[in-house]
Amino acid sequence: MKSPRAALPSRSPPRPIALHAEMTNPSPDDHDAALSAHLLRIALREVQKTYVALNASLFDGRLRMPLLEWSRGSKHLGLWSGGTRTLSLNESLLRGPWGVLVEVLKHEMAHQFVGEVLGHRDAPPHGSLFQEVCLARGIDPRATGVPHASAGQDGSETSRVLERVRRLLALATSENQNEAEAAMSAARKLMLKHNLTDAAQKSSPYSFRHLGTPTGRRKAWQRALANILSEFFFVDIIIVPAFRPLEGKSGSVLEACGTESNLEVASYVHDFLESAAEAAWRDHKRKERLSGNRDRESYLLGVMTGFRDKLARENKALKGEGLIWLGDPELGRYLRRRHPHIRRVGGRSRTDEAAYSRGREAGERLVLRRGMSEGPSGKSPRLLTS
Repeated sequence: MKSPRAALPSRSPPRPIALHAEMTNPSPDDHDAALSAHLLRIALREVQKTYVALNASLFDGRLRMPLLEWSRGSKHLGLWSGGTRTLSLNESLLRGPWGVLVEVLKHEMAHQFVGEVLGHRDAPPHGSLFQEVCLARGIDPRATGVPHASAGQDGSETSRVLERVRRLLALATSENQNEAEAAMSAARKLMLKHNLTDAAQKSSPYSFRHLGTPTGRRKAWQRALANILSEFFFVDIIIVPAFRPLEGKSGSVLEACGTESNLEVASYVHDFLESAAEAAWRDHKRKERLSGNRDRESYLLGVMTGFRDKLARENKALKGEGLIWLGDPELGRYLRRRHPHIRRVGGRSRTDEAAYSRGREAGERLVLRRGMSEGPSGKSPRLLTS
């Protein structure tokens, strides 16, 4: 099984143009309740470590550590002030995904790079030079945080394809297993055709999205899920660090890179498989009258393996129709711009063969059901109800 990839932390030694993103000012009460001085200090140390790693990996270690500080009550998510060499981040970022904070930090570091390394202190804040610096490193020049696809809202070809995928997956709710399987296969065939056309025309820009919630050590079944997304759903997956500031703990999260439509589908599939696998495990526990979760990870790994085998058989059938996906080299280059230093990661875990086998049978029966809701998915699959 192919191992997922992880960003490789880099080493480099340990001040402010504005990120023009409007946001609602958080109330002081919210801050006081959620963010103690202790947590702010811990989070700032983590920001410093992240700055060091990003400086080494994206900016060749050419930036000098600025004064890092939290801001409060500002409409700016981040602010680079060249005169005082201060890089400020809004405290409210700590109540959202860590990936949003990291993207804001990258954006401000790009401003610092333009002013201090390239020597263009008077360049337009978001002019062509800044755009070039960002695009060369896979940074969103708008930097309003982790981008969210506006799927299904703009009337574009991407939106129309996603709507057709939603409708096909809605048909997969059929109680007839063959009809449900046919609907899921039709949805995947549509996505394959769309991607073959898109890759040939190079018409869709790439973006990224973080999937699921940050966690500590990645289990074997979670790595298998990541491989399913990268192998069958036209995205590249990498594991990136994700600090959990309100807990003061380090962790990691999956980052998917791809086009808007593929990110939307991959996000849904990720949440669906997590939810469906857990539901299958609960059902298995009830039927077998199991009291504990000793074999849970083995069972979930089996679910992912069974579902992966089903998709592999579907791919063989599609190849027989002349629909062959050879990958997207441009997407790989986009990933490398965002994460120049990556490595393969793996791991071993104890597997109970009986639980694994039962899980694999359940995975073979899984069918992607219903359509995705508009916009990125949350902690669980968001399904259309009509």
